[in-house]
Amino acid sequence: MKFLVFIEPKDFRDETLKSIKMFFDRWDVNYKISSYTKDSCTGMHGDIVDIDFNTNLVNSDNFDGLILVDGKGIDEYKLYEFRPLLDLIMLFNSSNKWIIAFENAVGLVARANIINNKKIATTESNPEVIRFVKLFHGIPSQKDLEVSENLITVKDSSKSNELFDSILEKLNIE
Repeated sequence: MKFLVFIEPKDFRDETLKSIKMFFDRWDVNYKISSYTKDSCTGMHGDIVDIDFNTNLVNSDNFDGLILVDGKGIDEYKLYEFRPLLDLIMLFNSSNKWIIAFENAVGLVARANIINNKKIATTESNPEVIRFVKLFHGIPSQKDLEVSENLITVKDSSKSNELFDSILEKLNIE
């Protein structure tokens, strides 16, 4: 399997990306890191990450899934309204490829309008995401992890280490 990991140009959640990399490296899952910038990206806690390529250059045929990393950068860059990213999410969904969204990145899949009648893990600490989920006819859930068809949503990215075994199991990676 090969995944595209999308991070915001600035203020992505470093811990979430570290968890993804740690588990994928441990299980030999291929991944590429992408963002809408040509420069390095900076996490909320100062991690500097070189991207493999700009998200504009993504060919979804080259990937089995998309991972959306959470962080303040989603709000700062108004990614909920960024049509190229929403279109990319829709493209992965229409190809029935895995989409994994952490915490406030769940709002991106909601805004891409791919959550109709799907259970979506949401956190009460982000009312904007809950509003998006309800607006686009998703079913808010208080579970830490929800799997609805090809969509996996994670309520609290601080628990990603605990949840990654379940995520890998859903992806049939052992």
